[in-house]
Amino acid sequence: MKTIDQIDIHVLKEHLIKNWMTHDGMWFYHVYQKYGIGAANELNKAAIKALAAFETQRARQLLGIGQEPITNFNQLVEYLNASFRLSTAEFMGFTYQFPRENVIQWYFNNGECFAYKGMRRLGVADSYECGVIYRVLAWLETAGISYEVSPKVTGCLQHSTGKCAGEIRLFFP
Repeated sequence: MKTIDQIDIHVLKEHLIKNWMTHDGMWFYHVYQKYGIGAANELNKAAIKALAAFETQRARQLLGIGQEPITNFNQLVEYLNASFRLSTAEFMGFTYQFPRENVIQWYFNNGECFAYKGMRRLGVADSYECGVIYRVLAWLETAGISYEVSPKVTGCLQHSTGKCAGEIRLFFP
């Protein structure tokens, strides 16, 4: 048997995030079973929005960033790169890039979102309201950054368009 110290940090991170995502999915599933898809979507978004305040504060503290406002694109790129490394795992297949000033693009590797796969298994992909991109947007809102999303994320892009990909235009104060 291995000790925790013998487990590669990347393997440990994948394990912890998989467990967290499984908990998140099971929470969604049980709310859906008991209260319906409308309540599951509403409560999921409320939980994500509330989590963003804690998540961003903890990430800033862990990364030694401090609580100063993010006032420009370069600061945001640095912060998001570090935050995504902390909060995402390889199995998610989430890819993002900064193709030009004040723009974030995202897509899922192999053209399929991990959350969509779970919602499809539950049989609710047609009614699911995306929590993944909502989480990224909650980070931006918590940082006080305005944005526009294209395409507009209503429901699940993977289900409605066949792929989850888009771009976020940023507006700094």
